[in-house]
Amino acid sequence: MVTVQYPIGKVQFVEYSEKEKEARLADILFLPKMLEYAVLNLNEAQLQTPYREGGWTVNQLVHHVADSHMNAFIRCKLALTEENPTIKPYDQDAWVSREDVSQVPVNISITLLHALHHRWYELLKSLTEQEWKRTVYHPEQQREISIWNILLIYAWHGKHHAAHVTNLREEKGWN
Repeated sequence: MVTVQYPIGKVQFVEYSEKEKEARLADILFLPKMLEYAVLNLNEAQLQTPYREGGWTVNQLVHHVADSHMNAFIRCKLALTEENPTIKPYDQDAWVSREDVSQVPVNISITLLHALHHRWYELLKSLTEQEWKRTVYHPEQQREISIWNILLIYAWHGKHHAAHVTNLREEKGWN
């Protein structure tokens, strides 16, 4: 269901296929440009506007995507180099409340995302079908998550937050 909180709906878990893999890898590759375009020419007041009532600001969203995707990249590397490693969960709300989020311009995190996603794309496109099945263990969720599902989650995650910004722009007439 599409809502203000979930503007593109919730993540859909689908079986591995070459066609799906190529589409989700494209999402990873192009997310930095999508997010960069979403915040293009927003002023400081607009960047400090929550995307929905009770939600994070646009500024916090951009930095959150960088934080989250750095963690996801590392989780993929761990899954490829260790046998079902236990990952470290983190408090996203606490992370977006830190000074780096309030003091650093969003273009720094967008630049970081360009570099990170290029590396991530190169890593993921090289995986064999067997490697997509490698897992990490998420202690908060008490379940194993495959690299394939990490790809599905984060391909969706980036578009999800970019849509928060573009929907806010449309709602506020910030075009």
